[in-house]
Amino acid sequence: MKIVNIRIDERLIHGQVAAYWTRNLNAHRILVIDNFAAKDQIQKMALKMATPGGVKLSILSVGTAAKNLIDGKYEGENVFVIVRNPKTLLEVYEAGYKMDVVNVGNMSSKFGSVQVRRTVGVTKEDVEAFKALIELGVKFTAQMIPDDEIVDFAPIILDEGLFA
Repeated sequence: MKIVNIRIDERLIHGQVAAYWTRNLNAHRILVIDNFAAKDQIQKMALKMATPGGVKLSILSVGTAAKNLIDGKYEGENVFVIVRNPKTLLEVYEAGYKMDVVNVGNMSSKFGSVQVRRTVGVTKEDVEAFKALIELGVKFTAQMIPDDEIVDFAPIILDEGLFA
């Protein structure tokens, strides 16, 4: 099993993920880690419909996904992991699966968020989760599509004036 990318994208699977990322990464499987989606049949159906042909899809809760990753369940596959937010990633890390690098793709603006990139708005809760993961040694990059320049996301998140 090779993890080819771990991405935060609150839209989970959509055009950019299906058309650009999955193909560019030569992903055999998309692993969506999301407690809500893992229980919601409508969300599961929508994600299945958005998944490119020939690519396997797993939609799992944090606990099940962490166990599968730790156990190397997807042997011989290139796995593209997608989560909705940094809090989910922190839960995966705390469940025992350690990650090195995470790509931040899309986090829309919402009440109480601060826009830190064109496609990324963060809340105080998001920043706390990012900071906890950074302290654990996780590196964050920002890149919307594979052809975009890779930007170090940590200095953006660690800016003391973010919620001043």
